[in-house]
Amino acid sequence: MQEQQHDEVLSRAAEPPNSRRRFLLEIGSLTALATSATAAIAAPTVAHDDRASDALALRTRAAEEEYRVAAVVARTNGDEARYPNFIGNFSKGLPHNGVGEVSPVAYLGLLAAIFAGNAAGFEDILLGGNQKLVNPLAGVAFDLEGIDIQKLATPPPAPLDSAARAAEMVELYWMALARDVPFEDYPNQSIIAQACAELSSLHAFAGPSFNGQVTPASLFRGFTAGDAVGPYVSQLFLTPFAYGQYHLDGRITTYVSGIDYMSTQSAWLAVQNGQGSGNLPFGGNQADPVPRYFRNGRDLAAYVHSDQVCQAFYNAGLRLYALNAAANPGNPYLRLSKQAPFATFGAPHFLTLQAEAALRAMKAVFYQKWFVHRLLRPEAYAGLVHMEFTRQANYPLHRSVLESAAVAAIAQRWQSWFLPQVFPEGSPQHPSYTQAHGGVAGACATILKAAFDGQQPWAALPAPLQVAAVTAWD
Repeated sequence: MQEQQHDEVLSRAAEPPNSRRRFLLEIGSLTALATSATAAIAAPTVAHDDRASDALALRTRAAEEEYRVAAVVARTNGDEARYPNFIGNFSKGLPHNGVGEVSPVAYLGLLAAIFAGNAAGFEDILLGGNQKLVNPLAGVAFDLEGIDIQKLATPPPAPLDSAARAAEMVELYWMALARDVPFEDYPNQSIIAQACAELSSLHAFAGPSFNGQVTPASLFRGFTAGDAVGPYVSQLFLTPFAYGQYHLDGRITTYVSGIDYMSTQSAWLAVQNGQGSGNLPFGGNQADPVPRYFRNGRDLAAYVHSDQVCQAFYNAGLRLYALNAAANPGNPYLRLSKQAPFATFGAPHFLTLQAEAALRAMKAVFYQKWFVHRLLRPEAYAGLVHMEFTRQANYPLHRSVLESAAVAAIAQRWQSWFLPQVFPEGSPQHPSYTQAHGGVAGACATILKAAFDGQQPWAALPAPLQVAAVTAWD
């Protein structure tokens, strides 16, 4: 058969280009090719049994590899065993006494439900009001891809009485005091200078600094690489982009400046007990009627109040694709000349993976929240500070928070030592640590790094948008 094909090729090559015989040979070859192609289309290129066997082998190997991964031992900070009144742990939504200490019976009931790890156990817990706890059972859900969430662990948070926990709270008090200060105006505001000075003086403060000093350029920023580089708000938040055929210009609906909540003991205690009603149990925020670019901490808080899991990172991906940002050099399609990526290693692949990664991160985080650490919320820690100053109770708080200039400024402005909140309901009804937004951010940023070359500039990026030049501060 091969010899016959070889002879036909040689015979065809010897014919003049316009000869009748060569034309007939070409037609015959095309007919044979079409017949072969039709047969190939009619029959699957891979036998069904082979495909099913390959799929089974891949699934089995993945399951066996995951099974062999050693679990990381999860450690707590010891506060739950250290304090019989459970002041170091999350209890929002359970019944509390007049100074905000949880009912021991109710907290032990919560622990029993956690140890049972099923829906029936959580139906037996005692709530202090009608506000439901948020999704404890996410921590026992299974995913059939990746490492099992209960094999992962996060480091224990700082103990309640530590200088590190006090430093975290001092930073949060300063955030509350400065939440309406425009980021662009940080270098010129005395309250920002005071915050930088106090945080620089706290040896246990773990936030970013320059040569050991917190500055307006590092204040309230993260600790990962690049967090203190550039303006506070990313251009990916500010630049206009298209959401399909919808045009978004980078502005958001935010809340009116100067309105904060939970600064009285009665309001704070009602929230800790979960004693609200209706769709907005503790009332709603007053919306600013003017769309705004991100200007300050309140605007960012308004955004995270209603963002949906991977929203910020999905939008960032859309922006980067619209800017023709360079692909990750490891993308295999960069080495192919006849194929372009799409469902594999293209925009649909990486944008869809944002949600995949976010969902798995959420489940892992909620296991740590409910089944390991059960860390109290900052608003609850601030309640301990208030009770200490008003002599309603005595708690083992580090002196640096009690001597803080931020705490003194809070008391002067609000006549209490609670941590003023942006939302009437305060924090969500799930423990503080590990942080859900942080877990999702890490997972989704990893997907973006897999999609794009972070070492290359965005070729089509316009001049950076200066928020101060396009919006008023009121």
